Amino acid sequence: MTENLRIGVPSKGRLADISTALLLEAGLRFRRQDRSLFARVKEMPIDITFLRTDDIPVLCAEGAIDLGITGADLVAESGVELVERLNLGVGNCRLAVCVPTDGGIDSPKKLAGKRIASSFPNVTQSYLAKHGVSAHTVKLTGSVEVMIALGIADAIVDLVETGSTLAANRLRILDEIGTYETVLIQNPNTNHEALCDRVVRRLEGVVIARAYSLLEYNVPAAQLTDAERITPGYNSPTVNQLEDKSWYSVRAMVKRGEVIGIMEQLETLGATAILETSIANCRL
Repeated sequence: MTENLRIGVPSKGRLADISTALLLEAGLRFRRQDRSLFARVKEMPIDITFLRTDDIPVLCAEGAIDLGITGADLVAESGVELVERLNLGVGNCRLAVCVPTDGGIDSPKKLAGKRIASSFPNVTQSYLAKHGVSAHTVKLTGSVEVMIALGIADAIVDLVETGSTLAANRLRILDEIGTYETVLIQNPNTNHEALCDRVVRRLEGVVIARAYSLLEYNVPAAQLTDAERITPGYNSPTVNQLEDKSWYSVRAMVKRGEVIGIMEQLETLGATAILETSIANCRL
């Protein structure tokens, strides 16, 4: 190994694809040869290390890597000392306590003395302690939804996305422990602080760009103030008067998920030539 900055990313799975795409869009160009554990970033003193997703928090805390991309749920479960530098806006999930739909467990207090299966025993115990409940935690890896049907547990603590898997196993959510997403973590004692900051800024530019679109439109002068209220922009909209002095051209960043509704509001206001442009990268 060299003295380069080391970034740990998942070696396989959906999060591996997400991490690789983020780094490449941020200008960290590298190529993994076959199933190699390392790759060198071109034009920057950075090595990419491919690791098990759930090992990344511990390895980052121990100094084996300087930065890592992993799930915030795994960071919480690890209990190690890290710096969370950036939420990456992907991989959103909920960690929830789930019980049988036809059971009598209707409050956290009724988990007392029960068996709870989970891949997150530490988070589960913290949750139980918060509610003053003592229960037996069964640590498992992989799918835990079937453990109640198998008689292994009375309840489970698991990641929930759509809830369809719960319904198929006749389970319901009793309580949500927390919401998590993919994060960029940093070793608090790294020797590459400046380079870490540079990587964070690059990734931040991609994350923000993915969350926003650039909206452009023309609006009558009489409706300009109302239009600016609808599209205030990231800091402020860009406004230019057209050759026809009774019209203005406006450009503003808007949240991508709100674009359609905003376009409808602008059209009702009298705006025309409303255009949405995707943003590939930015610095704000």
